[in-house]
Amino acid sequence: MAKMDAGIESVRYPEVLDSALCFGWIDGRRDALDERYFLQRFTPRRPRSRWSRINRDKAERLIAEGRMRPAGLAEVEQAKADGRWEAAYEGQRSITVPEDLQRELDARPDAKAFFAGLTSQNRYAILYRLQDAKRPETRARRLAQFVAMLEAGERIYT
Repeated sequence: MAKMDAGIESVRYPEVLDSALCFGWIDGRRDALDERYFLQRFTPRRPRSRWSRINRDKAERLIAEGRMRPAGLAEVEQAKADGRWEAAYEGQRSITVPEDLQRELDARPDAKAFFAGLTSQNRYAILYRLQDAKRPETRARRLAQFVAMLEAGERIYT
């Protein structure tokens, strides 16, 4: 696909993503090809793969518009049946600090200050991993690990 500022007529990423979702596919890794184009990988959705809230909302819109195809509808129905639809994860722009982490940060000023200074990538890495925990024990363990890491001034990505 052509980059936005390349001045080349091309399909746009949102259009292609909508089409992929209609057929049960998902976007993957993006790589630069050159100064004018990038490569975007699309693959069939794997069984049990998680849905982002963004793509879940897009799929709902595509269904309402009558654009979703049988393969895409099957992916949606399977996700609804096994709980992945309701468990869709928040994206980097919309995720918020959960109450349990906020309580821990409020009790530890050094960890709170370090967390506030993290890049959005590092903040999201922590918040996503907490959100992704399926069992309460896993979440509690991760929460303790992340708070200790923040108190020590450590980040996930350097």
